[in-house]
Amino acid sequence: MGQKTSPIGFRTGIRLGWQSTWFAPKGQYGQFLVEDQKIRQYVDKKYNRQMPKGAVAKVEIVRTRNEVNVTLHSARPGIVIGPRGAEVDKLREELEALTGRKVTVNVVEIKEPDLCAKLVAEGIAEQLEKRATVRRTLKQFCDAVMNAGAKGVKIICSGRLGGAEIARSESIKAGSIPLHTLDANIDYATATAVMTYGAIGIKVWIYRGRFGQEAEASAQARKRRPAVHRAAQPAEGAAADVPEDSLAPTQVPEVEEGSAENTGS
Repeated sequence: MGQKTSPIGFRTGIRLGWQSTWFAPKGQYGQFLVEDQKIRQYVDKKYNRQMPKGAVAKVEIVRTRNEVNVTLHSARPGIVIGPRGAEVDKLREELEALTGRKVTVNVVEIKEPDLCAKLVAEGIAEQLEKRATVRRTLKQFCDAVMNAGAKGVKIICSGRLGGAEIARSESIKAGSIPLHTLDANIDYATATAVMTYGAIGIKVWIYRGRFGQEAEASAQARKRRPAVHRAAQPAEGAAADVPEDSLAPTQVPEVEEGSAENTGS
């Protein structure tokens, strides 16, 4: 039944931490839970549904006795922070008005957006809403994820693909997705592409490797990427720079006397 379980919920509390961390006094658990949901919905609407998009993939909430600490994981932190922190200060004021509590906002950059299932799913949804071909879009994103250093990826799109009268599913898979292995770091996310003929559901699984090996895999992926080196062109009439070693005379090994063979008669 591993394929029917959310990889995030399956590993939460075992290999993954909770996205909300707080202790609720008696009778306030429901209130805190609703506030967390309102914060996440507001951030998603502000940065993922409007232009310019801040590409916020995850919102972590930690409550203390006096304040609420909100951490945003974004692939475009410059948009979230704004010039001189103006946007993040505005967000803090809006969240304080929403919850009625003191709020602290932190922003963490996502260094590898192609390894984040949420950003990949949202990217596919955006392309489908622009009338892109389903198979080509899935292939492009699958290749991008694997080139970023992932060990495996699986993407499924379901709905009236291409405006067909009968709904169907298209899927693509590369590498391995060990859903039953708790030590496997598998990121999972969903997104919805709203079309004129109906909604298309998108599911993305990304296998990053075993826990603790993501940094090593990302470093190896950067090494595999081809580097472009452009040599400077010398000006007309000017000699090109040549290393000094190449100008040194050719060294001919000396031959000891008597060691050469006499070939003459």
